[in-house]
Amino acid sequence: MRFTRALSAAVLLLGVAAGPAAAGPSPSASPSPDGGAPTEAGTSFRTATEIEQGQRATANGSAGDYLYWSFPADAGGRPTVRASVRLPETHAPQTWRIDVYDGLRRRQACQWGAENRTAAADASTLELACVLRTVRAWSEPWANDPLPGTYYVRLTAVRLPTSDLGVPVGAEVRVDSKDAGGAAAVDGSLAEPLVPGVAVSSGKDDGDGEDGEDRGAVLSAIEPEDGWSSGWWSDRWVWTGAGAVLAALAGIGGYALTRGSGRTPRVPPTA
Repeated sequence: MRFTRALSAAVLLLGVAAGPAAAGPSPSASPSPDGGAPTEAGTSFRTATEIEQGQRATANGSAGDYLYWSFPADAGGRPTVRASVRLPETHAPQTWRIDVYDGLRRRQACQWGAENRTAAADASTLELACVLRTVRAWSEPWANDPLPGTYYVRLTAVRLPTSDLGVPVGAEVRVDSKDAGGAAAVDGSLAEPLVPGVAVSSGKDDGDGEDGEDRGAVLSAIEPEDGWSSGWWSDRWVWTGAGAVLAALAGIGGYALTRGSGRTPRVPPTA
């Protein structure tokens, strides 16, 4: 009797263990055709969707919502943010705006580009663009220069009639960056890039025991392809070296031209 009960329990355990295996792997979301490009946007700075430079991100929302994305920008780069809004078939004239903020959540003015535009009643799409100033590796505390770190993109309608509140819209955002070269290089650099959580993570060892360990924060998961502070090398080093070589050659040539033929010959005394 005991043997029969033990055998039945073993068979039952084997059936429970084999059940999930027989069911097969759970279905997973198929990758997007853009190689995993985001298909949604955040609603605040804290929930901003992270995107890489050169990646096309899309999102669906409602007119009147705030749509947020974030991307990394390193020193020496000049980011360009482009956004496209897909409007419904029937709508009133709408004005849309794109704003870009740095890691300190300071709004960065666009050097050029259409950062806000008004769509006519018969327009189906609206194109926006913002070209930022060159990101600097270091800046004075009182300055509003763009610094390396995480940047935030906010897309929203600023002049929206009541009849269009809540209508479905689509958005597409892409960020590209152009290297400004050694002309934008400066002396000095930040200790850490301005990314979410860097302040808490830098001070997590200040506490004692377990309290210090619990202060750690998860940093932003996005960064440039070759890592932060990758702009230490620029063509300024090449021009500096070339200038030093030319200066040395000019000094040697000037010395050879002005030193003469050597000692002045002695003139024999006259009789």
